[in-house]
Amino acid sequence: MVDDLRVNMERVGERFNLGEYEIDAYLAVLEHGELTASEIADRTEIPQPRVYDTVRSLSDRGLVELRESRPMKIVAVNPEDAFGNIQSSLTELVEELGARYTAPARDTEAVSLVKSRSTILRYLEDVIDTAEYELVLSLTPDLLRRFYEDLSAAIDDGVSIDLLVTPASRAPDPAEFDYLEVCTIARARRGITTPVLAVADGEYSVYATQDALRDDQDRYGVIFNRSALGFLVSGFFGTVLWTTAETLAADGMHHPFPRRYASIRRAVKDIEEMGGEFYATVQGRDVETGNAIVVEGKVVEVSFVDTEEVASMIIETEDGRLEVGGLVAALEDIEAQELRLAREAPPGLE
Repeated sequence: MVDDLRVNMERVGERFNLGEYEIDAYLAVLEHGELTASEIADRTEIPQPRVYDTVRSLSDRGLVELRESRPMKIVAVNPEDAFGNIQSSLTELVEELGARYTAPARDTEAVSLVKSRSTILRYLEDVIDTAEYELVLSLTPDLLRRFYEDLSAAIDDGVSIDLLVTPASRAPDPAEFDYLEVCTIARARRGITTPVLAVADGEYSVYATQDALRDDQDRYGVIFNRSALGFLVSGFFGTVLWTTAETLAADGMHHPFPRRYASIRRAVKDIEEMGGEFYATVQGRDVETGNAIVVEGKVVEVSFVDTEEVASMIIETEDGRLEVGGLVAALEDIEAQELRLAREAPPGLE
């Protein structure tokens, strides 16, 4: 397998190792089908003494044929024949490289720094594809178009998506772009300094500056692989970015219940906007002891301020009323790490 991969790599490298003269001569012959050496010199900037060496180099690569007449004629080879082998080699090469490719490992390090634009883009795609029920995003218009199909597939799978597009001056016009094909709610924010980020289910996240995706020189992205740190990105998005943006489109909260939430803000907003009775099942920690806990019951009260910086709910359980807050809650009884809401009874944990 290793030897085959190296052979394919070498074959691809050799075939495409063409200099400027070879490229000019090859394109000239392709355009005319057949030329003499002097005709190639007339139609290109290749010096006459270099033409013969150049066309023999093309012949060695199987791109042209040399007919030893007087004068010698250089005849184009059908590109399908000339590049047939290289196309096959590329296909095999991609398959073999794909077999060697290892997806980003999210369980080994809490924080990773990546310094390549292509790697940041790969992580963004991975975060989007990983989301099971909740996704928050800050994207440039170009990235929105790049990940359109991925976001559309996530919406079809029932993922709730908060999308921030920045800068607002370049955001697609809602009259011409159907935001609800790719998100649950979309907002636009001024400022080229707004970072690019994505958070899947409140845990797996990526954060990068826009500069890092325009020019990766001396720039980097940060990957947060565990919820204990990933929630920082989600919290920054919800309190700093999202609250300073203007709404472009919203779907009216028509998703069916029960629903899962990584953000208590999203859960409380849904309760307030939709009205009626709700029941909740909350997985989290007791604020005083730090012990893992699951509570369930009827939601009897919610608290939510317009700035979206504070959100909590009170649940009537069999043991009495408990106040539930978000991650790193201190004033409430329970720190919610995941919430589920339903209309008629507390939803079960799948």
